[in-house]
Amino acid sequence: MDQRLAEIEGLIARVALRDRAAFSALYDRTSAKLFGICLRILNDRAEAEDALQEVYLRIWHRADRYAANGLSPMTWLITVARNLCLDRLRARRAPMDDIDTVPEMADAGPTPEAAAVAAGDRVRIAACLDELPADRADAVRRAYLDGETYQDLAARFGVPLNTMRTWLRRSLLRLRDCLSR
Repeated sequence: MDQRLAEIEGLIARVALRDRAAFSALYDRTSAKLFGICLRILNDRAEAEDALQEVYLRIWHRADRYAANGLSPMTWLITVARNLCLDRLRARRAPMDDIDTVPEMADAGPTPEAAAVAAGDRVRIAACLDELPADRADAVRRAYLDGETYQDLAARFGVPLNTMRTWLRRSLLRLRDCLSR
C-alpha cells in the first residue's frame, strides 16, 4: 500500500477514536473524490453536497467498523458514499403502498370468455383464408395484417396495381361470405 493510502488508513483509525483533527485531515484528503462519486450517482450538485455531509457523518459514527484488511481504505470510503447515494435514489421513488390498502384493479386483458371467442374467431378466419387461392390469401395477410401497400403488393406479385386492388376487394367479399355462414 502506498504512503497516501496508509495515511488515510491511519486517519480513519484516529477518527474511530474521535480525533477531530484526524477527521478534518481525512475530509481534506478525500472529499473531492467522494463528492465526485456522489455527484455522478445523484446527478444533482446540491443533493450531492448534502449527501457528502451525510457521508462524513456516517464515517464519523462508523469509523470503528473499518477493518484494515489489506484493501484500500478508499474502497471503504467510496462504499459508504455509494451506498448512501443509492439509498437517496431509492427514497426519491414514490413510496409503495401496502398491498392490502390498494384498491382492486381490473385486469386490462380480455376476460376468459372474450379470449375464447377471439380464439374461435381466429380459427374461423384462418379456415376462410384457406378457401382463397394461396396468392390471394397471402396478399390479404400482407395488406391487412402486415400493412404492406397496394403498390408493394402489386410489385411483389407481379401484377398491375388495379389488378391487386381487384384481388383484395374480391378476396374480402369472399371472406365476408365465408364468415357469415
